Amino acid sequence: MNNLENQEKVDAEGVFSKVLRAGRRTYFFDVRETRAGDYYLTITESKKNTQDDGGVFYKKHKIYLYKEDFESFKEILSETTDFVFSQKGQEVISEKHQKDFDAKKEYNFNKTEENNTESFTDIDFDDI
Repeated sequence: MNNLENQEKVDAEGVFSKVLRAGRRTYFFDVRETRAGDYYLTITESKKNTQDDGGVFYKKHKIYLYKEDFESFKEILSETTDFVFSQKGQEVISEKHQKDFDAKKEYNFNKTEENNTESFTDIDFDDI
């Protein structure tokens, strides 16, 4: 192996890494070094998938984020996550992400709940 190949291998290993495991997804945050000796960040989403034959494979998506964009990226990420939390709260509605989620069942369940609350009588504890 010549020096160039060796340098590329060192660069591929990165300088600093953090991993976030989130169900079927894993996020890798890797600081890498440019040839000029500066740092940049790669964010990789790896999602576990199953083939029809039962075999497992991972789909990966990668973002390269350079130092000059860090502040703007952080600001916009913070602004957008704050928006989501203010609009929808922090509770995760996970059953809608399940493979067997049936929107029709969810719709019928909600309609049944609505019908049940129509016959509900609101009483005040002072009335008891």
